[in-house]
Amino acid sequence: MTLQEVKLLAAKGEGLRIEFKKKATYPEKIVRELIAFANTSGGDLLIGVDDDGTVSGQRFIEEEIFVMENAIKELIFPPLAYELFSIKLNEKKGVAVFKISCSPNRPHYLKEKDRKQAFIRVADRSVQASREVWEILRRGKNPRDMVFTYGRKEEILMKALGESEKITLREFAKLANLPKFLASKTLVRLVLANVLQIHPQESEDFFTLKS
Repeated sequence: MTLQEVKLLAAKGEGLRIEFKKKATYPEKIVRELIAFANTSGGDLLIGVDDDGTVSGQRFIEEEIFVMENAIKELIFPPLAYELFSIKLNEKKGVAVFKISCSPNRPHYLKEKDRKQAFIRVADRSVQASREVWEILRRGKNPRDMVFTYGRKEEILMKALGESEKITLREFAKLANLPKFLASKTLVRLVLANVLQIHPQESEDFFTLKS
């Protein structure tokens, strides 16, 4: 990757597949961006680029790379594959680009003590994946024909989607008078069966009919 290519990437601004960091000050937080890229549709993390897209570079970029590679190795599971590019701006400053593909081993998650946290990309932000997104990522790795029964709860769901076009887990559970876990299982099953589509959000995911 050349400096010109880095500048073209930076000119696009942060978004679904691009994230800028001036430096690797908090690597345990920055790896969340990499996890989100891997779990969603891939992306590029640029270190040495300001929030406004200015390619200002970072002194001792090798140290920034060392810190990030160590965090990736120690904090992300399963292990995450990536491409790394280091580009010099001048004798003192450089830029690093971590290029992540949509991972066949997703979901990847952040290891924090006894907690597992998966992240996904929503617009230009990395947000924690809901239980439903986690389950869809996990089970979607081995796609197979899903057989499901069309019963009362599915009928209620389809009627609601016909009237309002989208529904949340909470709304469906209340409408069908179901425990939340059972409503969740139903929605996940229908997403995996290509009947519904999940739309991850920062606050609460919603579901629509698959177009």
